Amino acid sequence: MTTVPTTIAPIQGSFQTGLPAYLVVAALLFAIGFFGVLLRKNTIVLYMSLELMLLASTLALVAFSRFNGTLDGDVFVFFILTIAAAEVAIGLAIVVALFRRRLTVQVEELNELKN
Repeated sequence: MTTVPTTIAPIQGSFQTGLPAYLVVAALLFAIGFFGVLLRKNTIVLYMSLELMLLASTLALVAFSRFNGTLDGDVFVFFILTIAAAEVAIGLAIVVALFRRRLTVQVEELNELKN
C-alpha cells in the first residue's frame, strides 16, 4: 500500500506571489484612479476612477487578510462592495439626470447649480 504525502513539494522554478506584489498592484491601481480623478473632465470617467480607487483599497484589505490568516479583511470587503453597489446605482442615476437636464457630462459645464 502506498502512502500519500501530506505536503506537496514545490515545483522547481515555481513562483509564489507574496504580499508585496499584491500591495504594489493595489498601489498602482490606486494611483491610476487618483490621477484619473485629477486629470479627467468627463463625469463618467471621473466616477470610474473613484471606483478604481475603491477596488484598489479592497485588494489591499484582502491581501492583508490573507497574509494574516484571518477573515477580517474579507468581511470588510463584503460590506465595502455592498455599499459600492448602492453607490453605483445612485451615482449613475445622478449622472443620467444631469445629462438629461444639461445635455452634457463635462465637469466644467456642470459646476453651477443654476437652471
